[in-house]
Amino acid sequence: MMEAYVAIIIIWLFLFLYALGGAIDFGAGFWSMFYIGRKDTTAASIANLYLNPSWKVTNVFLVLFVVGFVGLFPHAAFTLGSIMIVPVSFVLILLIIRSAFMVYSYSVQKYTKLFTYISGVTGLLIPALMLSILPIIIGGFVEVVGDRHYILYDRLLTSPTLYAHIGFGLSAELFLSSLFLSDYAREAKAMGTYEVYRRNAIILGPIMLSMAVAATMTLIPEAMWMVENMARQWHLFALSLVVFSIGYSALWWPSRKGRVGQPRVAVLMMVVQIALASFAYGWSHMPYIVYPKLTLYDAFTNIEMFYSLLWGYAIGMAILLPLFYWFWRLFLKDKRYLTNKKVDDVR
Repeated sequence: MMEAYVAIIIIWLFLFLYALGGAIDFGAGFWSMFYIGRKDTTAASIANLYLNPSWKVTNVFLVLFVVGFVGLFPHAAFTLGSIMIVPVSFVLILLIIRSAFMVYSYSVQKYTKLFTYISGVTGLLIPALMLSILPIIIGGFVEVVGDRHYILYDRLLTSPTLYAHIGFGLSAELFLSSLFLSDYAREAKAMGTYEVYRRNAIILGPIMLSMAVAATMTLIPEAMWMVENMARQWHLFALSLVVFSIGYSALWWPSRKGRVGQPRVAVLMMVVQIALASFAYGWSHMPYIVYPKLTLYDAFTNIEMFYSLLWGYAIGMAILLPLFYWFWRLFLKDKRYLTNKKVDDVR
């Protein structure tokens, strides 16, 4: 049933876009907290400059993912709802708290410092909780009783697979956000801050790669079926490694702007690398949504609904994409927005 695979690719695209935007968003929140009060750099100001408009757009992709998944795979809602109720509930609570302070911190100045700490802490907790879902659906941590599914928390919380996936997610978040903020700082002419984030990216790149290998290796005793499927996708993983090497090396390429490194090239290459690796990882999970009981075919909607939703998503994205581009030009490229803010750099 090719329609089911087309549907899961659409869901993967929504998830990829949210993961990409969320990594930069949550990572920027952490760096804002990490550098708060520092007089020798404006790294916190640059992170806040990006956070101010971007968090609203990031949440749009989360809504698209959830609505798309429920629409295209409605028969998976009960199973995933019963399994994920605890981690997802915590994620929603943290998102509500973070969003509330995002809204009020810019209008009520006395909450600004508190918001910075809340944004930084939730910027680590939310991705960690989200990444904890991956080991659960791979198998070995779910018990089926009748038509209900239960997480075996005693086994999950003592498994190295869980912590390896969380470690990979957090290192990828901090690496990608550092890389993006280095380019953003250069765009804002804050070259001292550019060097700060460039240095962070140089340190975090190999850590992310090591955690990716660790997350794969810990799957061997827990989900050998997944490892075997990943081995069949070796060409995509190998290509992603090549792209990573090119992007990482771009941090040392000569630049016409006077400082070593080309962060724009590095960011674009890392987006391609993450797309390749995440697609290969997701394809290795096929045809299961939750191993071994729930497959794409079991959860897929009927054909008529699929095509109706497909047209709806096509029309919706045709409307949203120009708006996203306009947002990018207005807040992330417009020199008036970047230079009018108080981000005078320490050189």
